[in-house]
Amino acid sequence: MSTVKHTASFEIRQPAKELFPLFSAEGEKLWAPGWNYENIMGGTDLHEDYVFMTRSHDHAASDAVWMVKRYEPEDYLVQYYKVEPGEKVGVIEVRCFELNESRTRVQVTYEYIGLSVAGNRFVSSFSSSRYNAFIAEWKTLLAKYFDRKR
Repeated sequence: MSTVKHTASFEIRQPAKELFPLFSAEGEKLWAPGWNYENIMGGTDLHEDYVFMTRSHDHAASDAVWMVKRYEPEDYLVQYYKVEPGEKVGVIEVRCFELNESRTRVQVTYEYIGLSVAGNRFVSSFSSSRYNAFIAEWKTLLAKYFDRKR
């Protein structure tokens, strides 16, 4: 079993209260191309223990089951477990820090634990530079979303 953990952050000119909801299963549909999920809980309001599924998205080689581990909207914090059976488990954390009323720092941490040869191969290839490029794309996509919204 091998593990890898990376954290990156970026600043964006948006209030945290408008930005944070975009880091939910429903919210990501607004800004992340190709993001879709299978809603198995019925509602779309995020809460701890909320479960949904994705198909081959966000470093996934297969279907993934996501579960909200922690949800503290008042502190702009969400953590997810992402389980790809037989391959890897991810722990994803997104935290927004309100710098002022119109600027937010977003900090994103991904940790992966390999469960198999294929999962361990992914873990060993998930470099810091690859991760930083992935998170830099978040900033670009979010900026485009807010530009379209204006």
